[in-house]
Amino acid sequence: MSSLEPTDPNPSAEASVDPADFCQKSCELIQLELAKVIVGQTQVIEEILLAIFTRNHALLMGVPGLAKTLLISTLAKTLQLSFKRVQFTPDLMPSDITGTEVIYQDPQSGTKEFRFLQGPLFANIVLADEINRTPPKTQAAMLEAMQERRVTVGGTTHSLPSPFFVLATQNPLEQEGTYPLPEAQLDRFLFMIYVDYPGDAEELEIMKRGTMSGGEEPQPVLGADHILYIQSLVKEVPVADHVFNYAKTIVRSTRPGQPEAHEQARKFLTFGAGPRASLGLIMAAKGHALMHGESYVGCHNVAAVANSVLRHRLAVNFTAQSEGITSEKVIKSILDSVPQHEANR
Repeated sequence: MSSLEPTDPNPSAEASVDPADFCQKSCELIQLELAKVIVGQTQVIEEILLAIFTRNHALLMGVPGLAKTLLISTLAKTLQLSFKRVQFTPDLMPSDITGTEVIYQDPQSGTKEFRFLQGPLFANIVLADEINRTPPKTQAAMLEAMQERRVTVGGTTHSLPSPFFVLATQNPLEQEGTYPLPEAQLDRFLFMIYVDYPGDAEELEIMKRGTMSGGEEPQPVLGADHILYIQSLVKEVPVADHVFNYAKTIVRSTRPGQPEAHEQARKFLTFGAGPRASLGLIMAAKGHALMHGESYVGCHNVAAVANSVLRHRLAVNFTAQSEGITSEKVIKSILDSVPQHEANR
């Protein structure tokens, strides 16, 4: 397998570069470097990369101690991107993350002026650690940054670096001291990614690595220019009409009260996914196709990303909670009922 050196020129200048091959090899190189530090979690890593390559954000859900923070900080090193970590706490204020204006006095002239002191949001990758441990007011301060990629302080708008991603971690809501994220903020995340416990062999490997000195250091394999180039490639991946219709049918099937609603949606959901989910499904499917060396999107790519794109956008009702029905079970029923028409082409 060929390698991509961080010092390589922007590959967009090379007419001979095959987009699918470039993206697939890029992902393989990143995963190889991450494997020096992170044991397992292949699916989690792939979905985080999908969010980055499609210019989106991801929310990681899991109990403490599963190396979520280590994974994201190591990824930033591998991609040669600036990285900031924000520990969300109950007393965190909006200005603590966006930045604030301070009075600066010139030592020579003595004149005073306001200067903007950047907050930790001014980085390529921002780890919002335990984002649901801070009150809704500070959670809401993330919205403009995530959606508009800018912050407004003192009436002045400041653009955030490019590329810019928020990779947030969230503790299960049943734990003490957590606040549920508002639906509007949840909708800004392309994926909700479940980080599960390691397998038996993986946990043994974690124990050995964590109790020994030394170990390999991950090396940078891509840079900001490569990331921006891959983002441009993802937008150009062709999607046939039957794939658009497949994704549309899945999303519309989640909306109770609508004629197209699936029976499980009518019975178990308070509300379903909106148009942003439809956009997210297609963009994620485009990225999924390129990451697997495919030059166009198929229905199987949509199905592969549907669960992580939709699970946080569906609200289950009391009936579902009492019967132990989760949004994932509803999504599975919908996927099982919607045929992948490309198989008949």
